[in-house]
Amino acid sequence: MSPQQGKLLQTINSPADLRLLKEDDLPQLCSEIRQFIIEVISANPGHLGASLGAVELAVAIHYAYNTPVDKLIWDVGHQAYAHKIITGRRDSFHTNRTSGGISGFPKISESEYDAFGVGHSSTSISAALGMAVAAKMLNGKNEHHIAVIGDGAMTGGMAMEALNNAGVSNANLLVILNDNGIAIDKNVGALREYLLDIVTSRAYNKLKDKVWKLMGGNSRYGKNSRAVVKQIGNAVKSTILKKSNLFEAFNFRYFGPVDGHDVVRLSKLMQDIRNIPGPKLLHVITVKGKGFEKAEQDQILYHSPGMFDKTTGEIIEKPCKSLPPKYQHVFGKTIIELAEKNPKIVGVTPAMPSGCSLNMMMSVMPDRAFDVGIAEQHAVTFSAGMAARGLIPFCNIYSSFMQRAYDQVIHDVALQGLNVVFCLDRGGLVGEDGPTHHGAYDLAYFRAIPGLTISAPMNEVELRNLMFTAQLDGKGPFVIRYPRGRGISTDWKKPFTEITIGTGRKLRDGENIAILSLGHAGNFASDACNELENEGIRAAHYDMRFLKPLDHKLLHEVFGRYSHIITIEDGTVNGGFGSAILEFMADHDYHAKVTRLGIPDRYISHGKPDELFAECGFDANGIVKTAKEMLVSKKKPI
Repeated sequence: MSPQQGKLLQTINSPADLRLLKEDDLPQLCSEIRQFIIEVISANPGHLGASLGAVELAVAIHYAYNTPVDKLIWDVGHQAYAHKIITGRRDSFHTNRTSGGISGFPKISESEYDAFGVGHSSTSISAALGMAVAAKMLNGKNEHHIAVIGDGAMTGGMAMEALNNAGVSNANLLVILNDNGIAIDKNVGALREYLLDIVTSRAYNKLKDKVWKLMGGNSRYGKNSRAVVKQIGNAVKSTILKKSNLFEAFNFRYFGPVDGHDVVRLSKLMQDIRNIPGPKLLHVITVKGKGFEKAEQDQILYHSPGMFDKTTGEIIEKPCKSLPPKYQHVFGKTIIELAEKNPKIVGVTPAMPSGCSLNMMMSVMPDRAFDVGIAEQHAVTFSAGMAARGLIPFCNIYSSFMQRAYDQVIHDVALQGLNVVFCLDRGGLVGEDGPTHHGAYDLAYFRAIPGLTISAPMNEVELRNLMFTAQLDGKGPFVIRYPRGRGISTDWKKPFTEITIGTGRKLRDGENIAILSLGHAGNFASDACNELENEGIRAAHYDMRFLKPLDHKLLHEVFGRYSHIITIEDGTVNGGFGSAILEFMADHDYHAKVTRLGIPDRYISHGKPDELFAECGFDANGIVKTAKEMLVSKKKPI
């Protein structure tokens, strides 16, 4: 059944259609878009709360600006569903985040209205400024460029770097600060406190309105009235807020704060701002989950709630008797156990406490768990600083976000041999979020760094034991990499056992072929071995556990016994685990036929994880198929 569409929404196939509406029609359109999003996302899960909060903002921007000639860049893109619906993707919106459907994030190749592809935070101002400068150079036009960034993303260092650069340009740039006080978790830090001061200061806002009215028209100050009143305005801000305006310090014209759900006023204000040249910042106050009671009440849960009842908002849980826990849950429980025994342990995450389950530690040990905001580089070096003084930080960062802190891992941690434990959550293919969030590259990019121990557990018990091992004295920088989602066992909370670094384990003996696996993908290999056995093929299975250092003793056994070998990893085959095995074979003058299975050398789109594993050929069926092909091949071993 197709989702219901309101009468106004049915007429909107592009922003050009939107601009034909009367301003008085805009609130009704926003209401229809909001209900449409709720209906679709209730059955086809996606990022609900942020997009509900930005409906009026998206409508106002497209109403006031001439998109796609004027370029609109969203930060992260969690809030861009209304934008997609307005820009010709209403009828395909039900395919959002599904295999073969539209992306959950703005994507250049998907629409001319998606001016820049996004998925990670704090990039919009840099991209918009670069596009504005390029437009001026190429066609001499000072075109309008709009960057929408959340208050959480504004804490990222890259956003501040972009403000600093943009402030000395004459770019026709509008930064819209979408301030709702929350990213995925509640925002933290001094910037959040500063914005709260602006929003909650009644005296400042009352005087600010008068100041802006004076600045907009003629007054008794004559031709210098704008400059005089601006000085008065700055004095008011400094006196009442006891601080200068941060954004004006970056040489931006500051407007706000304004109600981000008053679409008529917002669109009129944007039309006025269009006529003001140079860099400008509009501070908009919104409510995450606006218009859906449950989403407003629990903004963290309803950021991306899964399936829910579109009327009541109740989460629809799939019936189950007993499911294995998520790896994230195991991490959250285990770090508390370890910290209770080891007072040196602390936890660090860049704005993902609920996603990685560090919020569990925060609730019972608030002085030993730190959310540093959206700041991966800072999270790593902050952890390094604590390690330099003798603490043992467990720094939990999603794999795809760790890419942003690569230099800090090398320079500030590994080079100095500091005992920081990097817990790489969301390693491998993450599913519906797609290529911006797949943790495809960590095994390859970390493998090149001297001094790192790199491990990947095959199950929950192995995760616990690797965490236990990593916090023992003298282990140095230690990487533990695990996937999004559930493990395989409900009986996972077992006594800790130290794992000797650089040792794997033989799980199954064989005759015809050996399968070497790293991490959770080893469970696919176990299933494949069972199926091969049913077909008369005895495949050996080795869980290597460590990418660095490799278990040389185990590998000598493998290459001494088998001429057909398959490597399995949930990471890029270029430079990863399989490549390490090939290097070992070459270095020790072994000759075998080796096939590497993993993420191929291309960007993998979005879809259900099982669909993507099959697409890449390293699910159980793919492994079985590869084993059979290798054994029947008449090619000589290399």
